Amino acid sequence: MADAVKAQWHGHNYQARIFWQNALNLLDATSGVIEVTFEANGPKAFDDVVVKYDPPIPRSGVQRVPAEYHQVKWHVAGGGRFGYEDFIDPAFIGAQSVSLLQRLHQALPTAPVGAHFAFITIDRIKDGDPLAELVSANDKTLLTERLFDGTTDKSRMGKVRKCWRNHLGLASDEELQEVVRSLRIIDGHRSLDELRTEINLRAQVVGLLTCSTSSDFRYDELARQFKVRGINSLNRELFERLCREEGLFVGRPAEPDPFLPIAVRSFLGPAADIVGAKADDTLLLTDDFRQRYLQEGRDWQRDIRPKVESFLREAVKRSAKARLILDAHASIAFLAGSVLDLKSGVETHLVQKGRVGTRVWRADDASAATGAKFERSEEALSSGREIAVAISVSQAATPQARAYVGLKLSEVGKLVSFTMPTGPGQQSVMGGEHAAALAEQVSNHLRAIKADDPDAIVHIFAACPNSLMFFLGQQHQGIAPCIVYEFDFDRRGNKTYQPSFVID
Repeated sequence: MADAVKAQWHGHNYQARIFWQNALNLLDATSGVIEVTFEANGPKAFDDVVVKYDPPIPRSGVQRVPAEYHQVKWHVAGGGRFGYEDFIDPAFIGAQSVSLLQRLHQALPTAPVGAHFAFITIDRIKDGDPLAELVSANDKTLLTERLFDGTTDKSRMGKVRKCWRNHLGLASDEELQEVVRSLRIIDGHRSLDELRTEINLRAQVVGLLTCSTSSDFRYDELARQFKVRGINSLNRELFERLCREEGLFVGRPAEPDPFLPIAVRSFLGPAADIVGAKADDTLLLTDDFRQRYLQEGRDWQRDIRPKVESFLREAVKRSAKARLILDAHASIAFLAGSVLDLKSGVETHLVQKGRVGTRVWRADDASAATGAKFERSEEALSSGREIAVAISVSQAATPQARAYVGLKLSEVGKLVSFTMPTGPGQQSVMGGEHAAALAEQVSNHLRAIKADDPDAIVHIFAACPNSLMFFLGQQHQGIAPCIVYEFDFDRRGNKTYQPSFVID
């Protein structure tokens, strides 16, 4: 009984933290959030947290999102798994007779055009379930082009369509597509502790009280008290007044922040993460991509590179101190570094996202003292003069790089691999100084290799934080000419590398 009560408390706290994760954006004028509601009066099942935006926010495709309705599902254990058939089972969402898909179908007529409905859970999609192939790694919407692929009902995706279509009593796939195109499936979401860390960070940014060292977390109960008082729907003015009444404001730093936030976004994460830079200081490339893949007819060198270079050069005219937000491909991070290189006169801080939340990385943040250096190995592949470089930090890059070189790059004579002593991992790089030191190590070794042949082309295959790629881009003059490659980590495209930018 006691365990059941504790689980219920944690479930309520989890929902409250999803609310605060969004509500704190009301105090950030760059977020676009204008209203956040905790436990709304509808639509049923997607009423845990409702967020409204003005102007509507971008996601994949051309349509913008004016509002998002959240269904939050939390469990004590993080090992739960689900598949597409669970969406037609009322018990999956703790209901008696109405399923998640039926709730979605009922909610659509009551929501503004373009609204999204997010299902948030710490559970994960079952391995091998067709649903795993349908959730975008970009913004967690459904890849409707995969679901509605023109196959029959007997195909792998056809079985999903038939199951959902029959359950909703729909006559055609076209009707089903109108229902599910608004669904987002955010599985494997952050833990309670990770949300606490993120809320503390966001609170600090907007000048509110943090609860980093206390056992209790005041924001959990406060969300419920807002609901009890009947003021659970908050706009910016009301939220700021309530925060002042509750004594939450501790004040922002006395000195104005000298760093201009600028953002380059080729893909977008959860709506709560779309903050940090004003619209005029943001380059949105999402119309050039479908998920993480270039739209048909687009070219990295011809279409993407000029936009990034022009934007960055104009942005830093407004400030010689930049806080760079890169929700972007690794190639774009490298290109940004080549523009804002060591001779540009721009001091750049990097916003790095990771498993423990968002951090600002600086090249002088003293993180290198505790970090290990790369281990290096070299393989002779042929008599060719070109060089391939595999950088394995978050994942192993060498096997795929070796395979790609063998198939596509006959002029590569040497493969140089840089790996972390402890193996790949999401937290292998400690901070900005560590990333800069690792980048410099790669650059210095390549300079030495190219001493007798400075025009030898370097092919860069990397699985590492964008900050490391940025710092490596800052060293481009010692590496160039070089070609940067993007890997199909989502395994939804060519399942291998593709060249992006040629930097000379």
